[in-house]
Amino acid sequence: MCVLSVHTSPLEQPGTGDAGGMNVYIVETARRMARRGVAVEIFTRATSSEHPPVAELAPGVLVRHVAAGPFEGLGKNDLPSQLCAFTAGVLRTEARHDPGHYDVVHSHYWLSGQVGWLARDRWGVPLVHSAHTLARVKNAALAEGDAPEPMVRVIGEDQVVAEADRLIGNTDAEARELVELYDADPGRVVTIAPGVDLDRFTPGDRAAARRALGVAPDAVVLAFVGRIQPLKAPDVLLRATAELLRRDPGLRSRLVVLVAGGPSGSGLAEPTALQQLGAALGISDVVRFLPPQGETLVDVYRAADTVAVPSHNESFGLVALEAQACGTPVVAARVGGLPVAVADGRSGLLVPGHGSGQWADALGSVALHPGRRAQFAAGARRHACDFSWDRTTEALLATYTGAAAEFAERQRVPAGRIAS
Repeated sequence: MCVLSVHTSPLEQPGTGDAGGMNVYIVETARRMARRGVAVEIFTRATSSEHPPVAELAPGVLVRHVAAGPFEGLGKNDLPSQLCAFTAGVLRTEARHDPGHYDVVHSHYWLSGQVGWLARDRWGVPLVHSAHTLARVKNAALAEGDAPEPMVRVIGEDQVVAEADRLIGNTDAEARELVELYDADPGRVVTIAPGVDLDRFTPGDRAAARRALGVAPDAVVLAFVGRIQPLKAPDVLLRATAELLRRDPGLRSRLVVLVAGGPSGSGLAEPTALQQLGAALGISDVVRFLPPQGETLVDVYRAADTVAVPSHNESFGLVALEAQACGTPVVAARVGGLPVAVADGRSGLLVPGHGSGQWADALGSVALHPGRRAQFAAGARRHACDFSWDRTTEALLATYTGAAAEFAERQRVPAGRIAS
């Protein structure tokens, strides 16, 4: 099968640039499809001359780097001008194979959907599309000072929604948004929740995790994990921290706030803005900025008393699931898919706004009360276990099979060879 991820490579480290939850989604599902006998080829734009044309992500999973525009200096909003070049690279690759090499196209994000739309028509295979985020939804919940998504994206999303054979929503709410805001055919919309790696993200030794991070064993630890940009709202955590310290100055000697991630999107315009905010709030002494985490990410989750996910919009919120799988309660904004990712009152708390007082109340009620935190911690792991990448992968394969059968019936050609 063909997977399209135009603007971000699955080989990039999540948490910086444009790499985030979508990268995790693609990698985890591709690996599991390959284990089930489905060969996966992921096409992404080459952003370095050092990228090989083809790289093996895992047995049965290839990443193809397509030259489309300069390797560096192109932001996401510049990429529509390179879609023709990218599409040409994808079509040329397919042309070197026997007809029918790809059975299905799965595009991720609207830029990939534009390419997938043409590939579907040229190859005579179904197009399955995952939006991951939607411009109309993001524009309705902009962070203060953040720039709205451009009209070219809104129009592009309209086109992809109209053309895709199947549209994947992460939650029922996202599925409704596709229908209500984009006039999607309800019969083509499928809800498939993302998952979490329950073998990697597990409860562990909190004291050992804190030692690894250089955090005192008796510290009160709040954490943020993700890209540093207004949409993700790490500033909300810093403002809530300042409010907690205003209420209880004695907390300063024990409080540690971990912020793990790198600048991304509109955050690149002011890459040090969060550090400057911390200084302006007078909390630089309690805030520690960490680079995007790889294998050590579990230490951040295990070390924290609670993880904050204060985003203004999230199609789902994988960070929330990963933290809960480690047995760490989550305090999250009541937006997008987070009410599904977090079980309010059982695995953490949902906050209905972004005010510093609201967030100080919620964070303090979990992190500063060990008994309540312990109850949430047990519920966090139980809730996370309701999600897995294996379940997500199985649902995707069933969706591909159904889309292929329906497409074949319309085209009156044999259905594809997707395993289920």
